[in-house]
Amino acid sequence: SFSETQNTCRLRNAQRFLFSDSEIHNFAMTNKIVKIGRMVGKATVAAKVAAEALAAGEVIAVPTDTIYGIAALVQNKKAVEKLYTIKKRNPSKPIAICVAEIEEIYNWADVTVAREVIEDLLPGQVTLVFRRSDLLNNNFNPDTELVGVRIPDYPFLREVCSMSSGPLALTSANYSADTSTLQVEEFAPLHDSLHTVFDGGRLHDSENARLGSTVIDLSQVGTFTIIRPGSVREKAEKIMKLHGLEQR
Repeated sequence: SFSETQNTCRLRNAQRFLFSDSEIHNFAMTNKIVKIGRMVGKATVAAKVAAEALAAGEVIAVPTDTIYGIAALVQNKKAVEKLYTIKKRNPSKPIAICVAEIEEIYNWADVTVAREVIEDLLPGQVTLVFRRSDLLNNNFNPDTELVGVRIPDYPFLREVCSMSSGPLALTSANYSADTSTLQVEEFAPLHDSLHTVFDGGRLHDSENARLGSTVIDLSQVGTFTIIRPGSVREKAEKIMKLHGLEQR
């Protein structure tokens, strides 16, 4: 459509403005894969490109502190639908949201624990589940009153979040029910459906990381439930009990 063409042109112009000549060349040569490396300056440029793509309603692939994920803007209904289609995920299965800072969680969820509990867990390899707030897109996870929230301990992704207009819908970069991925080559079949793949290299040497984040239900005051063990269950349970929360 005309509007989609406008968005694409705007995005390409933004990319040209943000990159040096050599970076534009490298970006073009690698097609839709952008190697972010460990350089702060380069990662910042890549984060701006990622945020522009998300703002244009695109779905991108990003590294996290556990596995690779695919992301779209939560408040953009069409972008979220596109994400589900790419992943071949059942629309009734919920997806977590991702934000940059702890303060933002209070906008999108009904927080039931002291801030100190969250600070001991995030940023980190956990997803905290609370009751959703009314500000969250009604079409996002419509079959549940709950929402899972992530703040990955991965500076690039947090930077993308901070540059975006709202939270990211974030799910693993693989077809639904397939094995999670630690490097971009492992989800190559998805690349053609994604706008851009941000390559942070192999994320972990340990296969344990493929378990993804530990998902903790904190929606009921004073208690917690581990919904998915994930990669840091033992550590998470210790923190919960340290703060006097009872396992249910």
